[in-house]
Amino acid sequence: MTLSAALPAARGPLSAAVIEALGRDERGDFPELPETAAADPFGEDLQLALHVCYELHYQGFTGVDPDWEWDPDLLRLRAAMERVFLAALRAHTPGGDDVEEALAPLLVEPVNGTGLSHFLAAEGTWDHVREYFVLRSIYHHKEADPHAWVIPRLRGKPKAALVAVEFDEYGGGRADQVHAQLYADLLDGAGLNSQYLHYLEHAPACMLAVVNMMSLFGLHRRFRAALAGHFAAAEITTAPSAQRLEKALRRLDADERCRYFYTEHIEADAVHEQVMRRDVLGGLLATEPELAGDIVFGIQATDLVEQRFADHVLGAWQEGRSALRKPL
Repeated sequence: MTLSAALPAARGPLSAAVIEALGRDERGDFPELPETAAADPFGEDLQLALHVCYELHYQGFTGVDPDWEWDPDLLRLRAAMERVFLAALRAHTPGGDDVEEALAPLLVEPVNGTGLSHFLAAEGTWDHVREYFVLRSIYHHKEADPHAWVIPRLRGKPKAALVAVEFDEYGGGRADQVHAQLYADLLDGAGLNSQYLHYLEHAPACMLAVVNMMSLFGLHRRFRAALAGHFAAAEITTAPSAQRLEKALRRLDADERCRYFYTEHIEADAVHEQVMRRDVLGGLLATEPELAGDIVFGIQATDLVEQRFADHVLGAWQEGRSALRKPL
């Protein structure tokens, strides 16, 4: 896996302004965020522009000056985009401060589920699976990284418990077992390109929004509890989803490297769920009960962006077309 990706093609005037600036050596003024951006907060242009800004805090882009990471003018533009994105997340989530109530639906496995992993398990083809691998690579290439930003923003039991979960995500000290590496192995096993963010151009805005939400929460201390809520929601839902995907891969006689990624998550995330709920969220609520609303927001926002992604993919497949922005 290469350490950085090439700058992507723009998807509108906002992402064009960001990408063109990063391609230059000299600094220049950025335009004000256009009022039209608020009309399409989940759209391709704003989500790609945000994703490019956030990537400067991860691996950066090939040929882009690392000093762009803290450029004040770029940060001002990013903050304006974040306000639009956050407003949309809040507008589409019910809110509240009852953490148990927010988690309850995630803890019930539906008898006749109709979600994305249910479709793949029951009737997904190898082409469907490969598209799914490509789309989720945008997240899995940096699987545990957004959550690592919350560690210095926690104290006591929540910090220790979250570090324990992250230790597993990073392979328990073994580089070949880091979950991001296991996903690169999965891509190799599926005959796909495993280079870091190789498929960024293929991923629609709904996939970028999943990762952007995590990056936003991770980079802002005030959203530390929202990130913890997101992390807990992700761990609760991953094990059953991984079971269904492993079932699909067995049915399709997929490469063992593809299956191993999901069998590892079945085992690990069943434990992580308990740690996140009891020690991370429970510890936060015991010491900072005023953060309950932020935890709920993180849980609900996760469900929102993941459901938008699933609706896009399933909608495309049920119409007999690709869910990718461009063909493989």
